[in-house]
Parts: sequence; structure tokens; C-alpha cells
Amino acid sequence: MGRIDDLANRYVADWAPLSPTGATYVGIAGYDDQLDDLSPAGYEARVELTRRTLADLDVTEPDSEAERTAKEAMQERLGLELARYEAGEVTSEISVITSGLHEIRMVFDLMPTEGEAAQANLAARLNRFAATLEGYKTTLREAATAGRVSSKVQLSEVAKQCDSWTDPDGDNVFHGLVERLGVDGTLGAELRRGAAAATAATAEFGQFLRTELAPLGRDKQAVGRDRYELASQYFLGAKVDLDETYAWGFAELARLEADMRTVAGQIVRPGATVDEAVAALDADPARTVQGKEAFRDWMQALADQAISALHGTHFDIPEQVRRIECCLAPTSDGGIYYTGPSEDFSRPGRMWWAVPPGITDFSTWREVTTVYHEGVPGHHLQVGQTAVRAELLNRWQRLLCWVSGHGEGWALYAERLMDELGYLQDPGDKLGMLDGQALRAARVIVDIGMHLELEIPKDNPFGFHPGERWTPELGWEFMRAHCRVPDENLRFELNRYLGWPGQAPSYKVGERIWLQAREDAKARKGADFDLKEFHRQALDLGALGLDPLRTALARL
Repeated sequence: MGRIDDLANRYVADWAPLSPTGATYVGIAGYDDQLDDLSPAGYEARVELTRRTLADLDVTEPDSEAERTAKEAMQERLGLELARYEAGEVTSEISVITSGLHEIRMVFDLMPTEGEAAQANLAARLNRFAATLEGYKTTLREAATAGRVSSKVQLSEVAKQCDSWTDPDGDNVFHGLVERLGVDGTLGAELRRGAAAATAATAEFGQFLRTELAPLGRDKQAVGRDRYELASQYFLGAKVDLDETYAWGFAELARLEADMRTVAGQIVRPGATVDEAVAALDADPARTVQGKEAFRDWMQALADQAISALHGTHFDIPEQVRRIECCLAPTSDGGIYYTGPSEDFSRPGRMWWAVPPGITDFSTWREVTTVYHEGVPGHHLQVGQTAVRAELLNRWQRLLCWVSGHGEGWALYAERLMDELGYLQDPGDKLGMLDGQALRAARVIVDIGMHLELEIPKDNPFGFHPGERWTPELGWEFMRAHCRVPDENLRFELNRYLGWPGQAPSYKVGERIWLQAREDAKARKGADFDLKEFHRQALDLGALGLDPLRTALARL
């Protein structure tokens, strides 16, 4: 092991006690009874580790080509993390999908719950929840005093989430978790006390957001070009021309919708509209699953089938990665997401679905591509394979490095790849994939357009409000016109874009860069290019920014 690897492994060892919640997420044992310090001192301790590591990286030479890639990856990631902290983004950011509150709430979904030791950890963490949120309030107050605060709309929406999470007739996440365990005696009493304390603290935090922070919040949700450029670079791990990317989004969405009309003709009749095809698919009992538990089981069966079909043919899937769990999330905001395995794989990779209230029927044609995105060959293969490669990747690469453009771009690329490999021969499943791709292309337009308050092109292919400037209201109108997503889900989507600038485009822009990287490899290798080998080499680099990815691939 070389000096860069030693430095990276030391970073992980120093980071875990500073981020017990993060340690649970990545499966590092020994911290499940603790929570992160979300006070200003806690944030500063973590960023000081980042500064120290960057200084050490600057004076440490890699011992191998693999270490060279690892150094470039660490410098890119840690450098942008430091830049975001110094810009005040990290300590002020609150949105419907990300904040210190969300991090400490969601960690309970991943904690072991079997056995007395695990349940004692759970009780201890629940009973620390209130104090952690008090520290977080101090951080948010200081950030607001310095002029860094989220928008009024985002703060109000997160307050509503707090209401739902603590509502006995809603998600009731903490009491629900403890009740499902059914523990009696002294430990059961501690668990119930912790659940009550965490519930009360979350409800009170919602009131803090509503009454204290929201009045200080920004009236405008758009963040402007300077903040957006930093956010975009952070989520992509690459610098892109935002104006060119915005224009490309219109062209890409128009291309995808033309493909959808072609497939609609195959489903219904030549010349049929996409809406007619959607109606026909939704009316097909063979394409509908009733009940969220049955839908979870359908996802599990398809995920297992994909692993079996792809292993040994298009990918060599490590044994530890041939298991995935499909789960229903304890919340109901409509999100679909993946969580990676623990370091020792005792906790497998998991695909989660937070089913919105009232939704009981599920259209499978829409979600075949989702299973490929979250499972194999998408996130589960990428993240799981990285976790396995201890002989190639240091601990920081395997556990802590995540770049949205790299990961989400790969998962979207994986959806398209499954079509290329012949797994979307069914026109309904193909339409579902194209519809999902169109959603991601629309995101590029709306996210960049709203946050930069750009002019809508006068010659845009949809004739949509030519020459006007983007607003959240126009964003809703555009998404509603181009996405076949229930209103509840789409409202969450739009709130997510407005509160998390730069993240939503990382899917489609990341896919674009992955496709460019594949074409570059074909050009370099000519007749020697092998798709399976390209995928293996690319994934064996681990997660890294997309600019460092292209640099590393060019050296192979």
C-alpha cells in the first residue's frame, strides 16, 4: 500500500468518529449509538480534517497509476467540499431532500435492530436526537446572521415534512420504528422514551423553521449563476458550459419525445399519441400491481432476474453484490433511492421506495427501468463493485467517495444500456425508459433555467412561453406538460430542484459525459474496443468526479 492509500485510509479513520451517522451509512461499526455534532464546532472539526488532508495530499507523491487516480479523485472531492463550506453552503442548506435533519432522520432506516446490543444503540441514538437538533439550530442561526439562509418556501416545506414524520396518523417514524420492534422491559422503556423525545424534538424543529428561520429566508428560490456554477461542478465533478447544456437540454428532450411517439405507435396504432399509449398501458391488468408490498416483491423479483441474466455475460458481478434488498421506506414523500452495503456486506445494498399516501396501484411498465437504475447494472452494481475492490481501491474510495454525476450518470447510462442489450424489447417497458429519460432531460432545462432565471428560447421546439424568463410557476407548467408523474410526486420533484440546485441535471448531464467517455475509448482503441472490458475498467476506478474519470480513462 502506497502513501496516498495510507493517507486516504487515515482520513476515513479520523472521519468516522466525527460523523457517526456517516459511519452507519457506509457500514463502519462502532458508532451506531452516536450522532454527528451539528453545532458550528462540529462542522468546523470536520472541515479541519478536510483542510489537513488536502495539505497532506499536496506534498505526497503517488506510488502507482492507481494512486495517481486516487489522489486526483481526493483532491477534486475534498477541494469542492471545502469550497462549499467556505461559501456557507454546507451550514445553511435546508431543502426537502437534504439537510442535517434529513441525515440524522434517515440513518434510522439503516441501523441494525436485531438483538439487545443493536436495540440499545437505537435507544441511545434516539435519546441524543434532541440535543443534536439544538446544536443544528445554533449552526443555522449563525449562518442566517451571516446572510446564508435557504428560501422561505424550502423552510416551510421541510416544516411540513416534520409535521408528517411526527403525526400519529401520518408517517410517525420514530414511534412506528419502536413499535415494530416490540421490545419490553427496561430497554423497551428506553426505546419508547427515545422515540417520544425524538418525535417532540422533530416537531419543535418544524416550528423553529416556520416561526424563526422562515421569516429570515430568501423570498427568491433562484440562487444565481455564481452559486449555481459551484453547485453544478460539485454534483458533476466537472465544469460544463451551463448555457450550452441548457440549449442541449431542449434538443435532447425533443429527441426523446419523438422516440416516445414512435413507440406509442407500436403500442396502440401508427400515429397514436403518447397519452393514448399511456392510457392503454395503465388499463392493462397485466401491467398493474396492487398493494405496495406486492409491488416491492415485484421489484425484488425483477432485480434478482437482472443480476442472474447479466452476471457472466455482460458483467462479472462479484458474489457479494449478487444480493439486493427491495424495501419500503418508512416515509411517504415519493422518493426512490439506493443505499449501499455495509463495509462487511452484512447489510446488503438496498433499493427504497417512499410510497406517497393514497397510492395503492403501481404500473410496472413505468418502473422496469427504475429497477435497472437502482439495481443492476445501475447503482447496486456500481456501488457494490466499488465496495468489493479492496485490492484496487483504498478505503476512502470504497466507502466515502460519491459524485452525483458519476453515480447517477452511470445509473441513467445503465438504463440506456439495458435497451442496447435487448432487455427493453417490450414497447411498454421501452416507453417507460424513454419517459424516465425525458423527465431527466426536462430537469436540465428547468433546473438551470429557474436558478439562472434564463430567457426561454424564442425558437424552443415546444413553443413554450418563448422569450419569457423562467419562474417556479413556469417550471411547474413545463414539467406538468412533459412528465407523466402524479402531481404529488411532481410537486416534490420541483421543490427538490429549487432547494438543491445543480443536483437534478447531474443525471442526464452525467449520462452524457459517460457516453462521451465511451465514444472516446472507442476512438482510442479502435478494433480492440470491448464493451465489457470498458465497463470493468471504468467501474474499477471507483467513484470520482467526471473530469478526473475522463483523465483516468485516457491513461488506460
